[in-house]
Amino acid sequence: MPLPRCLQRPLRVIPTLLSVYYAYMIEYRAELMFWVLSGSFPLILLGLWQEAARSGQFELTPDQIVRYFLAVFVVRQLTVVWVIWDFEREVLEGKLSPLLLQPLDPGWRHFLSHLAERLARLPFIVALVGLCLWLYPEARQAPAHLLWSLGAICLAFCLRFLMQYTSAMVAFWVERATAIEQFSFLLYTFFSGMVAPLALFPETVRAAVFWTPFPYLIYVPASLIVGLPVNIGQSMVTTLLWCVFFWGLNRWLWRRGLKRYSGMGA
Repeated sequence: MPLPRCLQRPLRVIPTLLSVYYAYMIEYRAELMFWVLSGSFPLILLGLWQEAARSGQFELTPDQIVRYFLAVFVVRQLTVVWVIWDFEREVLEGKLSPLLLQPLDPGWRHFLSHLAERLARLPFIVALVGLCLWLYPEARQAPAHLLWSLGAICLAFCLRFLMQYTSAMVAFWVERATAIEQFSFLLYTFFSGMVAPLALFPETVRAAVFWTPFPYLIYVPASLIVGLPVNIGQSMVTTLLWCVFFWGLNRWLWRRGLKRYSGMGA
């Protein structure tokens, strides 16, 4: 069965673009290391929540807390997205115009640059995780669901990218689309499980949060790594449905936004 035409060209150019973006990313190793360190907030929360768990008032043990926040750190590093800042600059400065002349949707360039950056930051992630495992030997345990965890992380990255890229489309109408991301990041911080495991939330709050896309960005992949109870099938299907929703909304906003675009050379 032949692939859709919208996928044929991207699949042909993926190896070339990945190699180009990877070479670009490793030129700035020091900067990349600082970006990795800037996402180490879960490692700080690790110690705080471990001490709180020792009181015995939580459902999770101190060892589970350590493993959970280590998993959160890994998931967060592999799913971080910044496309809204790049796209907003392209629209405001007219840099989108030459990209529209090329036979490849600009979104694929952003997506592949993010993938290349993941490959470039991987050694720093491994080094930090290794250091944490040396400091917390009780956290040394193989992932509970390795394949499902990897699949959930890939879906979480795709969902996070589509959410932010969809918000970036607002740049066609306003000058500061990043303001939407700043508000969304507040919801993402508290409802994704980054600052606290959702298992500690009240049942009614947790049930409501799982109707949003945020738990599937961090909590579900991290829980699969640690072995916390998660409905795997339902979580995967829900993540895919959210991806489809944001993809459809993104394409609708893209077509309408291009009609309004008046950047240099457009």
